[in-house]
Amino acid sequence: MMRVTEKELNGHTFTVREWGVEGLPKMLLLHGFPEYGGAWNDLALLLSDRFHCIAPDQRGYGASYAPQEVEAYAMEALVGDMAALIGSEPVIVVGHDWGSAVAYGLAMFRPDLVSHLIVANGVHPIVFQRAIAAGGAQSEASQYINKLRNPKSDAVLEADGFSRLMDMFSSHMDTSWLTGDVLEAQKAAWRKSGLRGMINWYRASPLAVADPGVPIDLPDMPLERFMVYCPHLLIWGEGDTALLPEANAGLEEFVPDLTRVSIPDGDHWVLHQHPKRVAGLIRDWLG
Repeated sequence: MMRVTEKELNGHTFTVREWGVEGLPKMLLLHGFPEYGGAWNDLALLLSDRFHCIAPDQRGYGASYAPQEVEAYAMEALVGDMAALIGSEPVIVVGHDWGSAVAYGLAMFRPDLVSHLIVANGVHPIVFQRAIAAGGAQSEASQYINKLRNPKSDAVLEADGFSRLMDMFSSHMDTSWLTGDVLEAQKAAWRKSGLRGMINWYRASPLAVADPGVPIDLPDMPLERFMVYCPHLLIWGEGDTALLPEANAGLEEFVPDLTRVSIPDGDHWVLHQHPKRVAGLIRDWLG
């Protein structure tokens, strides 16, 4: 049974959904663009007998704190929100899409708060930056990032009942799961927050996207800052057309304890397409 509460995190109000009982191992579920905490419901129900699942509407989403300023969405602030939600004891962190960026941020910069890291179709920041700077297929697939950074993109995507956002959501991927009550709840979350906050995640990000065929030279970075030392499970829907295989190529350089599992008939929305399979993978991996 899902419970919805409001929590004060660093002086701001966030909506948080929970499944499972207090006392079970805590599992923090971090959604991506353009979803919200309730998008975890199918998976959380399959895990809540064993885990206390916690899924916030992250900053800019749903009913949570949604400042208008781009600078309010720096990764330090996004990670700080979730560090405040976790508290002082380490938890299992699960991320998808942009939620994976926050999950990796917690594992890299607040390793004391992450016992295990699970990512589904999400990317490590350095590995992804290398891929989108190379000018190849991932750079081409990521051109939508530059389009979203346009100051007018939120107004365009909100028009006509979010029709263009829906087109983007489903571009070349299976969204047959996004119907009925699920779709109405998602649209209600968009109406509540508007799109500016969630798109500000893209505007605030320092990621540089190369034009196809025009690679970008990247500055030297202290790679040791971006290491993930906790056990890490990467679940990958192979049909993802937004994040290609090269988006996580070489992840082992940053993750000594990495387990990769592919789902051939899944894509970017693998959590919705195959919740039972994903839940089984998580249970088996955690032991």
